[in-house]
Amino acid sequence: MQLDRRGFLAGASSALFFGCGSSGHDFPWSKNATYLNNAGWHPCYVEAAGAARRYLDFTVEGRGDSGVGTFRKAKELYGKLINAKESELSFVQSTLTGENLVSLGLGLHEAKGNVVTDELHYHGGAYIYRRLQERGLELRLIRQKDWRISLEDYERAIDGNTRLVALTLVSNINGYMHDAAAVSGIAHSRGAYVYADVVQSAGCVPMDVRAMGIDFCSASTYKWLMGLRGLGFFYVREELQGKVLKPVMFGDRQYADFEFHNFPGSPPGSGDVSYHEVAGGEMFEVGNVSNIAIAAQVESLRYIHELGVDKILAHARPLCERLMEELPKMGYPCITPPGSPTPIVAFLVENPEETQARLKKANVVAKIKWRQMRISPSVYNTMADVEKLLRALA
Repeated sequence: MQLDRRGFLAGASSALFFGCGSSGHDFPWSKNATYLNNAGWHPCYVEAAGAARRYLDFTVEGRGDSGVGTFRKAKELYGKLINAKESELSFVQSTLTGENLVSLGLGLHEAKGNVVTDELHYHGGAYIYRRLQERGLELRLIRQKDWRISLEDYERAIDGNTRLVALTLVSNINGYMHDAAAVSGIAHSRGAYVYADVVQSAGCVPMDVRAMGIDFCSASTYKWLMGLRGLGFFYVREELQGKVLKPVMFGDRQYADFEFHNFPGSPPGSGDVSYHEVAGGEMFEVGNVSNIAIAAQVESLRYIHELGVDKILAHARPLCERLMEELPKMGYPCITPPGSPTPIVAFLVENPEETQARLKKANVVAKIKWRQMRISPSVYNTMADVEKLLRALA
């Protein structure tokens, strides 16, 4: 059963709807493969690709859309998605760029205090603190237990010397979702700040950075935001900008009216140069950002808002639950906690090469790495896709 977008919106309150995008029109990739690795790289929304082509037309022929007018719209739409102000958002190149800006802006390289993170944090983020540990930073790593992270362990690990708690809101490993509000409450009561990697939650899980107590977060756009690579959003709570979190890289997006005054014919002024520093999220932006990715992202964000993140998640959950019910019976133990409120499920795989070969033969795409298989259905996937995967592995 396939529903068009109107049908998706009308049927989203029912447990029986199976998809959106008439025959995959919104995501043509789905016509070529049974694609279930949206947590790895989500197919680009077709209208977003159209916006990107219009930008390319502009760069080649001088016609179409330059994309510059979409910058503010992209921040506005993303801000509504996570309950942040436009002035609290910056454009960055990736999720990890944002996490590095937090690390440097808090002065963690000075090796004062400690950082608390956990085993389900994205390994690229964990690498930042491992490298800083080599410079003397104290790193406190919380181990997973039954593929969860215990609040009691956070309570024990965070103390008055903790500078930062770094977590992945929804784990890329198994879809586990932190109780961010509870973690933030512990951290803030002891003077620490909270950074969240939200690349596996923004766009597919309802989230509110204020209610969750998150101080900083970042997300790339090519996963659940249904956009392109090379762009991300970075959030810094307004009252922390430039005070607690200081800019550590500098460029021409951070000032206005820069003028030299010592050249013949230059405007008058005192000193050699004058300029005005900008306020808000732009103080963390350095250099050019991807116009083509921003143009595409505006269309994808409009689409996500039109569907509603709550309905996107409600669509994916029955597919995940079917997998969690059936795959363990077939010898694939589930490592996603029961009742996990995300569109990501993961399983242990005894023979990854054979499993990968079975899926490839059936033209089914899931992520298999080491001895783990991660499956992440999105809006265009159907229960038929899940059944096809199950048949391939039976």
